[in-house]
Amino acid sequence: MAEWAAKRFWENADVTKAGDGFTVLLDGRKLRTPVKSELIVPTHGMAEEIAKEWRAQGEKINPLSMPFTRSANAAIDKVATMHCEVTEQVAEYGGTDLICYRAASPEELVLRQKNAWDPLLDWARNELSAPLNAGEGIRHVAQDADVLKSLANRVAAMSEFQLAAFHDLVGMSGSLIIGFAVIYKFQPVDELWRCSRIDEDWQISQWGEDEEATVTAETKKTAFMHAAQFYIMSK
Repeated sequence: MAEWAAKRFWENADVTKAGDGFTVLLDGRKLRTPVKSELIVPTHGMAEEIAKEWRAQGEKINPLSMPFTRSANAAIDKVATMHCEVTEQVAEYGGTDLICYRAASPEELVLRQKNAWDPLLDWARNELSAPLNAGEGIRHVAQDADVLKSLANRVAAMSEFQLAAFHDLVGMSGSLIIGFAVIYKFQPVDELWRCSRIDEDWQISQWGEDEEATVTAETKKTAFMHAAQFYIMSK
């Protein structure tokens, strides 16, 4: 990396075919992940986004400005080697899904949750054959084991690149169903992000905005939108 930094080889980042996928060449040399695996991605579009990130770097490489590169690294170095574990981690959200836990009061919050989350539950029931139960408060809401298994099977069928993106969609929203709604395009991505923020937005409407919390929320939203795009480009 030090040698590359000295010569700024990334200015010449280019995309080339690599087996069944695509890779990025930095001045003719194949880009590699942090653990030295070849960075081979499934689509030309994804490889081109990675190449653009490298071309845009200045004198120093800033990994935080390279979301596609980071996501591809995670898919290859982490998800590909721990597919079962990541699948299990993500699928577990089905048993504690955000949209299944409702407030008992106040009435306005109850209505906001109902309007945002009931359509998602209806969609899951009809399109995923996954009827989920909802309840009030924080008390555990039991779900049918067969339904959870069916949802887990959908997660397990994803490629490492799809699962890397899906992991972020579910983790940031707190909802397996919202994650599925994104990848199956049930609603626009920004609307689904709003659905995941019902409780937080309610608090803001009551107590006002906190500058630090607002910055954090915007950072998470940007990452959520990126994960949705990364999933699309993985196919």
